[in-house]
Amino acid sequence: MTNAVPTTAKGIGLRSERGPVLIAVMLSTGLVALDSTIIATAVPSIVSDLGGFEQFPWLFSIYLLTQAVTVPLYGKFADVLGRKPVMFFGIAVFLLGSVLCGAAWSMPVLIGARAIQGIGAGAVMPISLTMVGDLYTVQERARVQGYLASVWAIASVIGPTLGGVFAEYLSWRWIFFVNLPLGAIAVLMLAAKFSESVERRKHHIDYLGAALLTLGCSLVILGLLEGGVAWQWGSAPSVLIFALSAAMLIGFVLVERRAAEPVLPLWVFSRRTLVGGNLVSLIVGALLIGLSSYLPTFVEGVIGTGALVAGFTLGALTIGWPIAASVAGLIYMRIGFRDTGLIGSVFIILGAVLISLLPIDATVWEAAAASFVLGIGCGLAASPTLVAVQSTVGWDRRGVVTGTNMFSRSMGSAVGAAVFGAIANATLADRFAHPPTDVAGHLPPSADATSLVLGGHTDPTSPTAVFVRSALYDATHHVFLWMVGVAALSVAGLLLMPRRTTELTFLP
Repeated sequence: MTNAVPTTAKGIGLRSERGPVLIAVMLSTGLVALDSTIIATAVPSIVSDLGGFEQFPWLFSIYLLTQAVTVPLYGKFADVLGRKPVMFFGIAVFLLGSVLCGAAWSMPVLIGARAIQGIGAGAVMPISLTMVGDLYTVQERARVQGYLASVWAIASVIGPTLGGVFAEYLSWRWIFFVNLPLGAIAVLMLAAKFSESVERRKHHIDYLGAALLTLGCSLVILGLLEGGVAWQWGSAPSVLIFALSAAMLIGFVLVERRAAEPVLPLWVFSRRTLVGGNLVSLIVGALLIGLSSYLPTFVEGVIGTGALVAGFTLGALTIGWPIAASVAGLIYMRIGFRDTGLIGSVFIILGAVLISLLPIDATVWEAAAASFVLGIGCGLAASPTLVAVQSTVGWDRRGVVTGTNMFSRSMGSAVGAAVFGAIANATLADRFAHPPTDVAGHLPPSADATSLVLGGHTDPTSPTAVFVRSALYDATHHVFLWMVGVAALSVAGLLLMPRRTTELTFLP
């Protein structure tokens, strides 16, 4: 048995068989990784079945929003109650949401079920990474990062394949039910092999801060996603929503300054390593959701492939990521976290540029190659910055800083889904408002016309299909162009970090 004892715990001990626990953590991570890769490739089939193309960004936004706003709470609870009960709760809620998603009969119901899934995922990912931070030293994490990254590689192959097979030959509903056996195995292994001892003392949970953070972020996402669609950007509802969100977030900051145990401590925004690492995480989250949401749509709706092939192009990103993460673990021990991340930022920008240059007659291989390059960049940037963030604190604060980093990524994805969705919807609305005369009488209302090419419901050579495909290309192309600008910001985040951060000590 290999014992892992936190080096900075005050009366807190942790003893585990690290190998079996790592396998269980990898399974837990796979629970979320598999869900992410499967649903991205099945979106066209879901839209074709349930309708609501204008609403489909909510499938990502609501999931990411509920995940983001709960991560800080889970991080705090993990430091107070221990990692194990928080992980069990997260897996249970995630599986409940999966069952409800599989049974959904309309887009609004599916969106609601995705919100429940997000509440569970808010615990699974950050607590998995926190447990790894507990069990392994900075030097050991260079090797363990490769193991964790391999989970995404496996999911990148299994996920898109299953998603495509279910979407084309069975039903998209099975993409959610497949989570059940994986979650059950992870729970059984953690229950049998992971043990911890936590010092019990009285704590003050910051419920007011959590409520203000949740409501403020929710209103931001609502305003971004529905602005220009349900109401005009400069209209009274839009102004009111953003004003209320600003007031709540300002109130959140004021509450956190006085809270005895804040849900999101403000000191995490006052250290260069933490600020830079969280900004990189924010940007990576936005890029991931942009690609996951719109590359399969581009490949299936514009290039004209099936869901299985569209999933392959997205899978290229999640193959590139773990390969780069494994290499990053060796590089950052030699040149430091920041410089390794800067190498990654070059690949991130290059990948985003390649994606933005995809023409309307692009091939599947071109789309997959661009996706792979972006994945290489994310692996070289995201993994070192996370380890750098964790290395600044001891056991009793590692849950908070890991949770904050995951919160940043989730908020980046949530805001990214809202912004990119607004861009795509606005482009489609403009194109569909001015169709050619031979197409005008054949279009379904609003953006649901995209189902004509996503679902293969019409002759691909007909004037209507050609027009819809052209409009969908414009929408996805505009999203990809904005992704280039977001990618460039990764350099700024990395430059905020100290050049050498391998042996930091943190004094709050």
